[in-house]
Amino acid sequence: MARRGKGRIAVGALGTLALLAALRGRDPAVAAEGEAALPLPRFASLHSDRVFLRSGPGARYPIEWVLTRKGMPVEIIAQFEHWRRVRDWEGTTGWVHERLLTGKREVIVSGGIRPLYRYPDPTSALVARAESGVVARLLECRGGWCRIEAAGIAGWVPRAAIWGVFPDETVP
Repeated sequence: MARRGKGRIAVGALGTLALLAALRGRDPAVAAEGEAALPLPRFASLHSDRVFLRSGPGARYPIEWVLTRKGMPVEIIAQFEHWRRVRDWEGTTGWVHERLLTGKREVIVSGGIRPLYRYPDPTSALVARAESGVVARLLECRGGWCRIEAAGIAGWVPRAAIWGVFPDETVP
């Protein structure tokens, strides 16, 4: 039976034996010749509002989860040919086809209601408040602050208040 919650649906669970056999000893974090040469890990977002997370890198592997929020950020942690192993903000992992991901940078507000400030300073004017789970576009990051935009409202939040950007990453 499927279980819904927070933008995903549980479909079932399998061991990783088939996955290990498919990778045949290859390190999935290392791109082979002809594969994307982008660094790992990296962030991306979902291109569709229905993305199947599979137990292995291929359509023949069973679907374990269905992600249901277009734009939701995911961390790409491995790759194998045209397949990407991703992790969502709650730690769920699985394999998706590269066509179902986009390089657009989105983040998700985490840890409760977070204030958005006019400037990267907690003494500046409050612009809005964002609830945990809100998906927002990542505009830029400076030091410990990131500027995000959701529902037409932009503001600054502490980097620790969002998921989808690395602690030391520079975002222009």
